[in-house]
Amino acid sequence: MNVEIPPDVRDTASQLGAGVPYALKVLAGRLADDPDMGRPSGLPGILDVTVDGDLFEDCPDLSVGYIREPDRIEIRFLRPVDPTEPPADAHDREQVRDQDRPADPATAAITVRETADAWHRITRRLQHNAPDSYAGLRAGAGPGTIATLQGDLGIRIPVELCALWLLTAGDDGANGRGWGCLPGNRALMPLDDVAAFHRMKMDAQAHEDTLNADRREGDRITVWKPTWIPVVSYGTADRSSGLYLDAETGYLGSWSRYNEPPGEELDTLVTYLEEAADMLEAPALATRDKPGLIGATLVWLSRVGHAQEDRWRPLAS
Repeated sequence: MNVEIPPDVRDTASQLGAGVPYALKVLAGRLADDPDMGRPSGLPGILDVTVDGDLFEDCPDLSVGYIREPDRIEIRFLRPVDPTEPPADAHDREQVRDQDRPADPATAAITVRETADAWHRITRRLQHNAPDSYAGLRAGAGPGTIATLQGDLGIRIPVELCALWLLTAGDDGANGRGWGCLPGNRALMPLDDVAAFHRMKMDAQAHEDTLNADRREGDRITVWKPTWIPVVSYGTADRSSGLYLDAETGYLGSWSRYNEPPGEELDTLVTYLEEAADMLEAPALATRDKPGLIGATLVWLSRVGHAQEDRWRPLAS
């Protein structure tokens, strides 16, 4: 059995500790002999295995996700285990995997790969060109944390969002400036903020529903739907506007405190991340926004103020 370790996973391993690359190599050998040693991660086609860091020098406990195919294995996710994270017991894994199970597991598995590939393309560019922005990204969440959030939201979290959150659980921004790494310097919302914002918006909708009872049908107001999962905000601490993923349709939508009109184009989470990756890899061809740098921080042109114009430089291809 051939076990493949992509370059971005090797880069991540080298950053987590001097002993992690060796631990990963040992795990690859074990997987070659026993490709089904992992447990279902809650994502179609993805198995998860834990590495005991005590067995290796300078290596934390690790959670490693991999894809098992008939003639090959590809390691996709690598993250340190957070000791404060809820354990991913059998119930958690069943909840994430089986609640409203996708009709086509093969399609869902492809979506997982596309999401992971797009995000790895983004983080590679950040790591090599904007290390301060890269440092602001949180480690991935575990299946137990995602299952808990799913229970809080009361809806099935789409597989592409689960895949993204396994890779990163939010963006704290660079140097406390509130700049996220996505176009417009928008930021991926931490999972605690996702739950709190969704709850706040649903409370606002409950108030509107009370008023809607006395309104004519055409005058009724919808500020939020239960299936809307907030994903991206204007900044790391600015929730005045952002993007949600509609779990029912699979498309991103926008919210704004200032009643700004929604964008004309409908993106899925995958196409949104792929376009961000495209703009970072080929800045000269970027259309919606232009990536650049202020020091070691990624700053998109749309967020550059007059005081920063002299310091901003376009991102090189």
